[in-house]
Amino acid sequence: MKNLRNIAIIAHVDHGKTTLVDALLKQSETHLNKETADSTLIMDSNELERERGITIFSKNASVIYKGTKINIIDTPGHADFGGEVERVLKMADGCLLLIDAKEGPMPQTRFVLKKALSLGLRVIVVVNKIDKPGARTDFALNKTFDLFVELGASDDIIDFPIVYASAKNGLAGENDDMTHMKDITPVFDAIIKHVPEPVGDATKPLQMLITTISGDSFKGRLATGILFNGSIKMGQQIARIKHDGSITTHRLVSLMTYQGLDRVDTDTANVGDIIALSGITDINIGETITDPAHPEALPILTIEEPTVQMIFTVNDSPFAGKEGKFSTSRQIRERLMNELENDMALRVEDHPSGGWIVSGRGELHLAILIERLRREGFEFQVSRPQVITKQVDGKTLVPFEQVFIEVPEEWSGNVIQKLGSRHAEMKDMRKEGTTVFLEFIMPTRGLFGYRSEFLSDTRGLGLINASFLDYRHDSAEWPERDRGSLVAFETGTSNLYGLLNIQGRGTLFFGPGIPVYKGQVVGQNARGEDIEVNICKAKQLSNMRSKGDGVSEHFKAPKTMDLEESLEYIGDDELVEVTPLNIRIRKMTLDKAQARKKELGIKS
Repeated sequence: MKNLRNIAIIAHVDHGKTTLVDALLKQSETHLNKETADSTLIMDSNELERERGITIFSKNASVIYKGTKINIIDTPGHADFGGEVERVLKMADGCLLLIDAKEGPMPQTRFVLKKALSLGLRVIVVVNKIDKPGARTDFALNKTFDLFVELGASDDIIDFPIVYASAKNGLAGENDDMTHMKDITPVFDAIIKHVPEPVGDATKPLQMLITTISGDSFKGRLATGILFNGSIKMGQQIARIKHDGSITTHRLVSLMTYQGLDRVDTDTANVGDIIALSGITDINIGETITDPAHPEALPILTIEEPTVQMIFTVNDSPFAGKEGKFSTSRQIRERLMNELENDMALRVEDHPSGGWIVSGRGELHLAILIERLRREGFEFQVSRPQVITKQVDGKTLVPFEQVFIEVPEEWSGNVIQKLGSRHAEMKDMRKEGTTVFLEFIMPTRGLFGYRSEFLSDTRGLGLINASFLDYRHDSAEWPERDRGSLVAFETGTSNLYGLLNIQGRGTLFFGPGIPVYKGQVVGQNARGEDIEVNICKAKQLSNMRSKGDGVSEHFKAPKTMDLEESLEYIGDDELVEVTPLNIRIRKMTLDKAQARKKELGIKS
């Protein structure tokens, strides 16, 4: 145990966690193959993570430094994946809190630090990106100290050790002078000096908490967790305590520990080790592995409740079943239920009228789930995101967010006006140079559909971050969206002639030669109501010509709607059709006459 440290790396999104892990892996004595050693963002192995440049799933690695094994846990930085952070922090005895030298602590910094302090973890502050133009190390440290005080940290925790680093360049030191930095070893030294050894008791009966579930094509279902007490041997008899308290016994099929990025087989593991085991086909996150002779459960993992929900349904559009491998209700339901075993922040319930109510920590949390399903070959439909309400003392409470914005001064007025119309309350405003920093408290619902507007309003130069605050009463009236949709009049293939005739009506979502069906949304109307348009209309052919005929009109480039933009765009009477090949927006009721009858309560 004296030669073992378990540490988590926590920070706000894009403050350099994964880059720092890369530097630690490359400069340690850990063996890496050539392909891995030459790559960047080693830990972001998932395709979606590499595309988006963010960490979505927590991952484990280990390094050897001066004879000490250091287990490293890389965590997500985005608030929507806070569930991953909450459960894996249980495996750590200390953490590296990364702070951007220019930005200082940000919204997610508060969330992850609060969780670390509640678990009593020893915190080492790493001021990262000191090579960044405009870096303000003193400002970042002062704000970090204020945050510790605000969160009620004890005196010994507030006296945190500090390391200055440029993870991108693989450099670190005890002061911010980069000319005296040689490598990343000061981070290793700080970990060994300040992070305590695991505190479990090797003489007590076996106790292991399962924090992660994954699959292996040879070994089956793998459960990863930390040995809180006792030891474990390959092939021994173990007991599993389920969430409901029932106990089952199993024989250990395989036992693995982490070496670099890989899991390697081992015959035995001792208290404090982070290990993976197989042999229990239906094991779940939060369950306890223990000694059959002395079964004793560890405290169940508690995760903050979801705040946003959507309704998933089977695809029933005219194009249903043409593009996906899995489209039946049984296949979709089975996949959603399987996801519950890996994602503790997710909730799935059967909807009374068919489909499933899927709840998560935010729009991005659910959008990532949808994107993963479509890449696996699933085909389905989703409704507009809705906030999850609570009833307390006869009042309806809704989730509120704390929103932090950094925007050039010339666009700040537009942002304040837009957020004011979305019932945001400004709490702070300060100006540094030509940049304005704003802080708001607003209902979560007010953020739906705003992020794309924000990027347009700030010409892509603004930064917006939000984190869940609490549940409050919202007395504001929420008007319907101010623009309607352009809806396809008939099924067919979009034609340039038809598109040219209607492009003045609003913004089109695609160009010519695209198959569409009646009731599909093909664009956004410039006015408030929905209108039906015939984008399949072809020019009448004849042998007569007139002067000027044949002069080509200009067709504006259509706005391509990706998944997140589609989810932000749709109204309550619309759905997003998701297939492996296409993202389509459609009306719930495709026939306008039937929709009108339904609205008036007239039976067909």
